[in-house]
Amino acid sequence: MGAGGAPERAPAGARGQVPPPAPPAIPRKPAELPPAHTTLICVALPGLAISTDQGQLTGQGLEGFYRAGRRMLSRCEVRVAGREPLAVQARMVTADRARFMGTLRMSADAGPDPDVMVERTRHADGTERITLHNTALRPMRLPVEVALGTDLAELGAVASGRAGPELPASVHDSGLRWSGATGQSTVTAHPPPADALASAGLLRWELELPPGGTRSVELRVRPDGAGPIRPVGRGATSPIAQARAAGDDPGAQALLHTCLEDLEALLLRDPANPSDTHLAAGAPWRCGMAPADALAAARMTLPLGTRLAVGTLRTLARTQLAGPGAQFGLIPGPRRDVGPHLPPGCTGTEATLLFPVLLAEARRWGLPEQETAELLPAAERCLQWLRTTTGDITYLADPRPGGPLRCETQAHAHRAALLGADLLDAYARPGGAELREWARLLRHRFRADFWAEDRGGGRPAAARTPDGRLVPHLGAAAVHLLDTGLLGAGTHAPGLLDKVQTEQLARLLGGPAMDSGWGLRSLGAKESAYNPFGHRSGAVRVHETAVAVAGLAAAGYEKEASSLLRGVLAAADGFGHRLPEMYAGEQRTAGGAPLPHPAACRPAATAAAAGVLLLTTLAGIRPDAPAGTVTLRPVCSAPLGEIGLTGLRVAGAPFAVRVSRLGLAMVEEAADGLQLGV
Repeated sequence: MGAGGAPERAPAGARGQVPPPAPPAIPRKPAELPPAHTTLICVALPGLAISTDQGQLTGQGLEGFYRAGRRMLSRCEVRVAGREPLAVQARMVTADRARFMGTLRMSADAGPDPDVMVERTRHADGTERITLHNTALRPMRLPVEVALGTDLAELGAVASGRAGPELPASVHDSGLRWSGATGQSTVTAHPPPADALASAGLLRWELELPPGGTRSVELRVRPDGAGPIRPVGRGATSPIAQARAAGDDPGAQALLHTCLEDLEALLLRDPANPSDTHLAAGAPWRCGMAPADALAAARMTLPLGTRLAVGTLRTLARTQLAGPGAQFGLIPGPRRDVGPHLPPGCTGTEATLLFPVLLAEARRWGLPEQETAELLPAAERCLQWLRTTTGDITYLADPRPGGPLRCETQAHAHRAALLGADLLDAYARPGGAELREWARLLRHRFRADFWAEDRGGGRPAAARTPDGRLVPHLGAAAVHLLDTGLLGAGTHAPGLLDKVQTEQLARLLGGPAMDSGWGLRSLGAKESAYNPFGHRSGAVRVHETAVAVAGLAAAGYEKEASSLLRGVLAAADGFGHRLPEMYAGEQRTAGGAPLPHPAACRPAATAAAAGVLLLTTLAGIRPDAPAGTVTLRPVCSAPLGEIGLTGLRVAGAPFAVRVSRLGLAMVEEAADGLQLGV
């Protein structure tokens, strides 16, 4: 089959015979992903532990311990005295740890009260502790069995139902081992079991528990010969500052704390240079590098320091296409579905345009000049790709021939040109003037060519087709028109819309068709093909909502920004402050709760980073580390009341700021010599 499911053309026969016509293509039904919204996902990459709220790992669906995308253990079922504990509670303790509580009633004449508590603590690093507590007044001798099994399947095979049967086990050391064509896995137990049955995959103990006594068994799941997982985001090795929020709204600190945990859980090292770290896109589906998502998340977390940004930029610079040709300078990325109205878009285009933006803004936040200069050649290649691709044409076209001119692509390109020119000028490199002139022409034409007039005052078109027709539907992609980027002295770059158009866009984003009460819908509720669960056709995507809040606040539309901000914080409370990448765009009602999307990643890098952007937007921090200044443009309406942010990083030093209930901001801690700008 060729691209897009079309049949490939068969070659003609050796004597010029006309081949028979190819049979019609049968559309391939997309694989249905197992639901993830009801699972508890412990993450400390490259380790994952995925469980249901019952606590038992049965091998069904996604359940199991994973390392680097392979299921090391799919089944871990505990029985005490031949019975399964009754599950009474399951909860996430931290991003990499879950706790399951169960009870047993061992005596029929003891009344309704359980007399044995079974606690299971499950870690993403492949460790599980099973603790039995005797609450009765008599001693107990309890036989405990743990049934184990695995298929050593890749996560993709598990998700598509192609995991295959369990492998036979063998007794190994104080546990069991499984071997297959793709590797080996071992489970070791402490204390060692009294009995190990390979044929049944069973480990057995006889535990003596005095009244009120406790006994534990610890299982360790490892690839054969591998040691424990050492997560990147631990202690001094983490590139993410441990910021805190305090103030009138307790949900702010809860959200920030969980976002930081999720970000650390998703950190990965670049195999080519382990000192460079970046974020995986999200668990359970995208536990590897997604260039556009990694850059966007690193950009939103610049208030936590520049180490994540520089690691991400270095990692992606190594993937940049070299050599002659039209693709020189491109950072490759997969295609991404963008909803029912447009064909899939190229995330490589987005990543290539984000690269110089992140480098320029990281420099403003305090990335040292030497590190900036080392990455400047890669940024120059991105900008060269932009100018080569546009050539004598004003707009940046879709890389697929015949593709549309996308609104958000022009916004990304315009921002890259202006911030890239600023970066080139700072290092006396050529090309800045040419980029600014191209951006000026783009602004002039865009305001006429991409504006769809209607009775309501018009709207920015989502795209223009090659023959000049507008695709006028209103979606969250339009928020990128508000994200213009940070220049020197705390100023933002100019945008593609004029003042009147920006005001109209703000009105539309704050209206009931786009603001669901839980955040910004990815497609307006009045548009054709609207689906509240559609990931690009109506669901709330946290990243886009945060970009909208920051952009609206910077443009002075605080009412609309505050409404979206409060909506996301309310949704975060409904999700235990662990925001998924998206959730349903159903209208919020009194006493309601946000509806989870069954296929959403949770945690997700862009959602966790968006939480940081949402809260730091309240203070309006605009640093210019090379100039030794920081400017504050707080949200004057103070939608969360008083809030203080500590542990941030500006100019390589701790930074703290407080916003009062009157919307006045005050710096409480900053680098020596950093001056407050006007």
